[in-house]
Amino acid sequence: MIEHVYRRACAARTIARVIVATDDLRVFEAVRAFGGDVLMTSPHHRTGSERVAEVAAQIDDALVVNVQGDEPLLAPAMIDDAVAACLADPSLVMSTVRSRITDPAEIASPAVVKVVTDLRGRALYFTRAAVPFLRDPGTPVTWYKHVGLYVYRREFLLTFAALPPTPLELSESLEQLRALEHGFAIMTVESRHEALGVDTPDDLERVRRLLAAPAIP
Repeated sequence: MIEHVYRRACAARTIARVIVATDDLRVFEAVRAFGGDVLMTSPHHRTGSERVAEVAAQIDDALVVNVQGDEPLLAPAMIDDAVAACLADPSLVMSTVRSRITDPAEIASPAVVKVVTDLRGRALYFTRAAVPFLRDPGTPVTWYKHVGLYVYRREFLLTFAALPPTPLELSESLEQLRALEHGFAIMTVESRHEALGVDTPDDLERVRRLLAAPAIP
């Protein structure tokens, strides 16, 4: 799975270098086996952003992209779109991606992280709950799921990773809530591409079938 994520990240037009950051020797050896760039990090990080920050402290790039390793069907264009958001607005310190939920079962699933935004697309909240709540069935509403990638300005990432965990972050087990709770804005970019992270055994089987198909969406 990690090789699929790695190669899709490499295919993004805006990416100069892809590095797998891990504290697991098995992952390290797997990446080395397919010729990928990989670094061992501390085993004491609480979140993926903290792990990426350890690597970011060793490089000089202005923007750093964090792609979670459970997104083997990630469209490279999702990375490019999130990077473009930060390039277009120098005031943004962090961006991410959302996609429309088309499967009603995902709305109720706590494994699928939902995001609600303001009218500009900036995140109001991320949650495992079915949000927004539909009080009137006749009200038009679109549910969005969060895609597991972030773009940070490097200096912000180093600051963000050093911040203490926050109550909502711990309650939902969602690291991006730390940024919101500390008052930082996160821009979300809607993608037309389908997102399918591997959060459950059923997800894994579905991804395996899609990867075995002649054409991957």
